[in-house]
Amino acid sequence: MTTYKEIFGKYVKNYSSDPSSDAEGQVWYNSTSGTFKSVVVSAAWSASSPLVTARGYGGSGSTPSTAGIFFAGSLSGGSPYTLSNQTEEYNGTGWAVGGNYPISVYFNGGAGTQTAALGFGGNTGPAYVTTTNEYDGSAWTAGGSLPSGKGIMASIGTQTAAVSASGFGPGGVNLNTTEKYDGSAWTASGNVNTARRAVTGSGIQTTGVMFGGFTTTQVTTTEEYNGSTWASGNNMNTARSGVVSGGGQSETDTFAAGGNAGPARTNATEFYDGTSWTTQSATLATARDSTATGGGQSGAYVAGGFSPSVTGNTEEYNVASTIITPAAWASGGNLGTARRDGGIGSVGTQTAGLVFGGEPVTAATEEYDGTSWSGGGNLNTARRKPGSFGTQVSTTAAGGNTSVGDAPTTAAESYNGTSWSSLTGLNTTRQAAAGAGSTSPAGIVFGGGPGGTNSAATESWNGSSWTTVNSLNTARSALGGGGTQTSALAFGGLIPPYFTSTGATESWNGTSWTTANSMNLNRANVASCGTQTAALVSGGENVAPTTLATVELWNGTSWVTASSLATNRAGFTGSGGTSTSGLVAGGYNTTNLNSTEEFTGETSVENVKTITTS
Repeated sequence: MTTYKEIFGKYVKNYSSDPSSDAEGQVWYNSTSGTFKSVVVSAAWSASSPLVTARGYGGSGSTPSTAGIFFAGSLSGGSPYTLSNQTEEYNGTGWAVGGNYPISVYFNGGAGTQTAALGFGGNTGPAYVTTTNEYDGSAWTAGGSLPSGKGIMASIGTQTAAVSASGFGPGGVNLNTTEKYDGSAWTASGNVNTARRAVTGSGIQTTGVMFGGFTTTQVTTTEEYNGSTWASGNNMNTARSGVVSGGGQSETDTFAAGGNAGPARTNATEFYDGTSWTTQSATLATARDSTATGGGQSGAYVAGGFSPSVTGNTEEYNVASTIITPAAWASGGNLGTARRDGGIGSVGTQTAGLVFGGEPVTAATEEYDGTSWSGGGNLNTARRKPGSFGTQVSTTAAGGNTSVGDAPTTAAESYNGTSWSSLTGLNTTRQAAAGAGSTSPAGIVFGGGPGGTNSAATESWNGSSWTTVNSLNTARSALGGGGTQTSALAFGGLIPPYFTSTGATESWNGTSWTTANSMNLNRANVASCGTQTAALVSGGENVAPTTLATVELWNGTSWVTASSLATNRAGFTGSGGTSTSGLVAGGYNTTNLNSTEEFTGETSVENVKTITTS
């Protein structure tokens, strides 16, 4: 009889508890539960971070799922279209803004990778265009023009070996034409058998496939390309147009997900093996069409599109032996007092947070235990917009505004977990400053300014006095901050002319500030948490009085999108020792808020199953 070791190459292991990781198919005996167990691979779509700007009808490339790209497109799903020239790049975690596409266009084609992409055709509103552009990972330059204008075509291949097939042309005509690109010019190739629009392509220039689309209705038609001619292939299982597709590196690694199945959108996923289509059990959480996409049958993403309204949501397809729980915000206990502009900066943690002051101008302090808020000792000086740093039981608050009007103060106080005590005041009068410091006796306050102006001043606290140190490079107020006295981060805020927001980011090494990569969105009056190398910025205002729910994650080098807040808000507090365990509370949108949200980063666990005889 064949043994398990002969089949798998290993013996059955014996553990008293399940291991944190093990190879797929490895069987072990859990001596505590008296059961045999193994790790099982599963396939599923799960939520990821949204686009910076929600849109669809743009171009994406033949990219892996950890290095995606999406460029141009429309912010609206119908006439009048609101066109975009924005480029965004995906790193497998979140989206960041790249170099702008040269024109605002929708229904454009896309091929290639994140660092070598190709964009072509599309509609600028008045007309379909022949424009071709090449991307090097940071900027677009002009390439050879298409023979004639077209859009919503099948796009296949790489930057130097691409295919544009079928699509929609001037006069509202479905096209049967095919063009090949060699890195400098397009040339005509063999016509497709079924002229259609909103069709999808995959593969490479010499072995490509196109499928779905719209003639007078959605179709299941599949055609295969050998580099010169098209031949009919087996039909898809679900007729659809505007299909989400990946597998750009190989015809046999092609997937189809979502699309418009007429009259409704579908969330169905199918795989193509080069001969036939197979419907998968994993389906998109959101039925949608006309999205950005990348990857293949072992790992993919889709982002944006219409469902039917425009969405920025991203979903990832993973085949793995782990169960992934996406990063998300969850409701926490409500503040006792709805307030805004309370305790700007990173104070406390998700299970030991602190809010103080705020608007309406108050001295009230509240403490959070991970479940609910309770009253603490009042500030000696009621204020809003103080700069702050520390922990729930060792906090410093400095500056702020003592009225709804313009009455900034230098007053500073410390909190010991029970009551506030007056400290030596700041050297510079300011409000809406940010602070950084893991403990109260050692921190810095930076930015802010008396109403209507902005300051770059930075002051360091040693437990008994404030010392003016090197200033920020960009004077600003209502900014976010995090980190420690010797390793801090400053980001966002308001710059002249007043109420103009910025995404500028700077890092502090204990001596001076250095300009770093900006946020993807300009914003002010944000909540923040984390460190100099791993921070989270939430909500705020891009253009007052419009509040945001968008969130960005800092990895020490650049910002990418993260899971959005449930509630748009600005002028609120943020706490959390890390970028994977955050807390926000209060703020405002159309009214002052008392709600709390808690952030938990993505987690994964082994997909362990008990082996039974049934």
